[in-house]
Amino acid sequence: MTGWKQEWKPFAWIVAIFLVLFFLPLGWTRFDHAVMESLHLAKWYAREHVVLCLIPAFLIAGAIAVFVSQASVMKYLGAHAPKALAYGVASISGSILAVCSCTVLPLFAGIYRMGAGLGPATAFLYSGPAINVLAIVLTARVLGLELGIARAVGAIVFSIVIGLLMHLIFRKEELEKAKAAAAMPPPEVIRPLWQNALYFASLVGVLVFANWGAPDVPAGFWYAVYANKWLLTGGAALVLAVVLTRWFGVRWWKLAAVAALVIPAAFLAPGGPLVPFMLGVFGLVIVANSESDEMQSWIEQTWTFAKQILPLLLAGVLVAGLLLGRPGEEGLIPSAWIARLVGGNSLWANLFASAIGAFMYFATLTEVPILQGLLGNGMGQGPALALLLAGPALSLPSMLVIRSILGTKKTAVFVMLVIVMATATGMCFGAITTP
Repeated sequence: MTGWKQEWKPFAWIVAIFLVLFFLPLGWTRFDHAVMESLHLAKWYAREHVVLCLIPAFLIAGAIAVFVSQASVMKYLGAHAPKALAYGVASISGSILAVCSCTVLPLFAGIYRMGAGLGPATAFLYSGPAINVLAIVLTARVLGLELGIARAVGAIVFSIVIGLLMHLIFRKEELEKAKAAAAMPPPEVIRPLWQNALYFASLVGVLVFANWGAPDVPAGFWYAVYANKWLLTGGAALVLAVVLTRWFGVRWWKLAAVAALVIPAAFLAPGGPLVPFMLGVFGLVIVANSESDEMQSWIEQTWTFAKQILPLLLAGVLVAGLLLGRPGEEGLIPSAWIARLVGGNSLWANLFASAIGAFMYFATLTEVPILQGLLGNGMGQGPALALLLAGPALSLPSMLVIRSILGTKKTAVFVMLVIVMATATGMCFGAITTP
């Protein structure tokens, strides 16, 4: 009997998998199309996000774990840090990155494990994908000034309010965490703060410029940055190489050998900048792993984050693609159902828009054309704002990863706060703007 108690879970999994395979609706057109959409979305995600977004984010998260002291994180983002400072730093640092809901996860995991309070950490988690200056500007131009302003104000307020509520709900655990951290000895200072700051700035520069999206108008400052994004990315990489050589003890000739591969590949390799970028990243990993213990620890921590996060993200992307498809394509759930359910400004319409936005995966800036199509099919202004506030900040893949970091209870509370606040805000906005 005791043995059966230990084996019922594997048995249940075997039965469940067997039943899924037995009743697999192969040949049903919608199912077959949804499976292809799932694979197409996973392929697109692997090409566009894993190399350019996630790998730099993993490197930054690993760097946080190795080069940022727990005392420093506790000082600015800990449970006992001044609230204005902690939430201001979390919101600003998150918004500067302007990444999608998946790319922010390694960075969130890094600062949370180093001692950041739950409130500031979740404020950072929300603000990274939600407070995206370019996306907000694009929203105002394409969907209307009112919706753009409402999105900007709502996202900033959300990041702070959600962080404060998470802190209050789990206050007891946060106080225990702060007491344990307070007993830690002061960290040993290896190099000045400004040198570490320049090191992180160069890594963030590579992440931000490599993923800079095209604005809707081919003119002005934002377009100039986009037109020169790879020169700016290369400049940030050059700064990183100098910093590693001067202050982190990496031998210059190894980095020069990597550059000797990357530069010709930038002009000769097919497929645009993806190949030289991959060569540069993997060259850096190999070089750093052959240097000092400090550099090796950086790569080890990076790999730890990658092992934990990447499989869950890819699994989540497959499921999201199966259910909802890609932009412009359908999964198992017909897009016409969604368009009909988000018309008007009822509680149900706003709640449904918030929930579907929270589970659907939005790459940076893709939410704007999706909303444009839904508004053209009768979506109300309130549900549109609700989706804008819940969608970019969450997704099914990100929920799976957040659960592995925070646990089921905290993840459920975070998701519910986003959905409930987005719903309430959408209803208020719809009541104001609807004649």
